[in-house]
Amino acid sequence: MMFMHTPLSVIKKAGDRLYHDELQVYRGKDFIVSEHIHIHQPSIDEIYEYGERDYYAMVYNLTATPQTIKSQLWDMQPRIDYTQITQFELFCCLLHNMYPQEKTAILFGDLDFRKFGIMQKEDGSFMLCQIIDNDMVVIDEYTYLMITDFLRQMHIIEKDEKLPANATTKMILIDDAREERFKNRGKEYHSQLKNLISAMINCEEFKYNHSDVWDMKINAFMDSVKRILKIKNANLLLQSAYSGFGGVNLKDVRKQVDWLGDLD
Repeated sequence: MMFMHTPLSVIKKAGDRLYHDELQVYRGKDFIVSEHIHIHQPSIDEIYEYGERDYYAMVYNLTATPQTIKSQLWDMQPRIDYTQITQFELFCCLLHNMYPQEKTAILFGDLDFRKFGIMQKEDGSFMLCQIIDNDMVVIDEYTYLMITDFLRQMHIIEKDEKLPANATTKMILIDDAREERFKNRGKEYHSQLKNLISAMINCEEFKYNHSDVWDMKINAFMDSVKRILKIKNANLLLQSAYSGFGGVNLKDVRKQVDWLGDLD
């Protein structure tokens, strides 16, 4: 399998993240990438109806970077070195056709990723294309980054772009990832959302009950989890500082006690 490298000069600079309108993501409105590419933000109830395990597996696969599946790439035939391909190459060659339209409909509606084909441009770069209603629908590298960064921001998923310092470190990281993958193979699945929902509806700072929490969009819910943790941590630090317990100095934890600030 041959991979072509596309320069990222049109996307700020290599490694930059595309920041979407934070209020739009939090509000839960659909994100319009182009006329034929819309991203729907599901509610917790929609994720429940789809199946939580399958839903998160799809999201993590669609937003995967070479770093997140390094051992799988290395174990493929032919072998793929995760440090030698870009995220867009990975998506075009392996990931975009993993799921039929009925599986991705919860996020992308009628869009069928399996109908996209790879087209090479005159400059050697490439893109995914398909014809919809006589229109050429294109996913180039910039569009791909818009889509995947929105999905990560929506689900509060960190983007792994770390590269090893040398070949020895690379192999250690691949071996560690493979060991972790094998260890989790066949492991019983436990809900990610169940404990979070249970904790939130039994927390005095959370204003939703068991009946109406299901209508929350996933970003607003995950934001609430992190915000309430920040509030509780800030209150604990303030109590410790004013009581003199633990040697907490307010000057040293000024950022941590500002629970109105950005979430980490």
